[in-house]
Amino acid sequence: MKDLERLNHATAHLDPPLAVVDLAALRENAADLVRRAAGKPIRVASKSVRCREILRTVLEMDGFEGVMAFTLPEALWLAESGFSDILVAYPTADRAALRRLAADPMAADVITLTADSVEQLDFIEKAVAEIADAAPIRISVDVDASWRPLRGRVRVGALRSPLHSVEAVSAVAREAADRTGLRLVGLMAYEAQIAGVGDRPPGRPARGLAVRAMQGLSAAELAERRAEIVAAVKEIAQLEFVNGGGTGSVDRTAAEDSITEIAAGSGLFKPRLFDGYRAVAGRPAAMFALPVTRRPGRGVVTVLGGGYLASGAPGWDRLPQPYLPAKLHYDAQEGAGEVQTPLLGAGADDLAVGDRVWFRHAKAGELCERFAELHTIEGDKVTATVPTYRGEGRTFL
Repeated sequence: MKDLERLNHATAHLDPPLAVVDLAALRENAADLVRRAAGKPIRVASKSVRCREILRTVLEMDGFEGVMAFTLPEALWLAESGFSDILVAYPTADRAALRRLAADPMAADVITLTADSVEQLDFIEKAVAEIADAAPIRISVDVDASWRPLRGRVRVGALRSPLHSVEAVSAVAREAADRTGLRLVGLMAYEAQIAGVGDRPPGRPARGLAVRAMQGLSAAELAERRAEIVAAVKEIAQLEFVNGGGTGSVDRTAAEDSITEIAAGSGLFKPRLFDGYRAVAGRPAAMFALPVTRRPGRGVVTVLGGGYLASGAPGWDRLPQPYLPAKLHYDAQEGAGEVQTPLLGAGADDLAVGDRVWFRHAKAGELCERFAELHTIEGDKVTATVPTYRGEGRTFL
């Protein structure tokens, strides 16, 4: 059965808009991530999933251990729900959540916070100063993984941590290790210019060559610097983990001896942006359907909603992809609309009012900020309906 027919058959009893996760595709994508990780555990990036039941499903698979959360309130909620080994991958300035963490020894034992400055360590200590018998707070130091060629005159990578050198990382690591209310347990570094930039952009072969050259040089520099950083910090404290990578760089990062675990999440759903990565195999697992509500003329239909833009630098690649049926595209003057979206192309004339058009979101977890539930599909049947974070009344950002 073709995918369009299968998806329509499975959800025929449901009215769109709706979102689905194809479990067979999810398992295939997960297996490919595990293969690429070559024996190193994968920490699941919750921002790319945003559904507790799907998180549980993935963590039950071999090769996956722990969660990489995006906010401390989310991590506390996950800990209350039975999840363990939770790394909050972004610094927090939430004083109330910090007090909750320090007052809950069970949560403090399974949640690790990220810091990249002494200022952040000061903030954490001040926030929990009035908590009696405060539990020690676990800390992971975030390392700047950007590439800085030409003696630092050029920067390639995300504007994240300011800690680039061995000396800078060691200074913050020593501060964390020396404070009685903190425990230094890990290091992390996200190489955005490698893991988050497609090396096979559709229709742009020259850019692909340039990206691959940049990534090769950047990866070589980072591997050497990261090994030196890890060795230096191990002189300060015993580390439980050194985290690195992302869906786009799983195999490359896993090859580094200093890395103990890989972070990944988007590859589970295979959103449209990851079509531009040579290393990312698999097939789309998460999709959403919108109903046709108008037929303005030949070669055009209008669907309800659709303006589900992804974060990042604005561009057409941030729009959802009209996926099934084929041969549909946006109107250049309207794009994806707030309440309705016109779609043009030969595929439009085969659609009637009430039919559905299937889309792929540009990114992974952001889809779940638009839908309260996900319908899981096996073959041509819906097997369950599970709430997203939004469906459980949790919006952490």
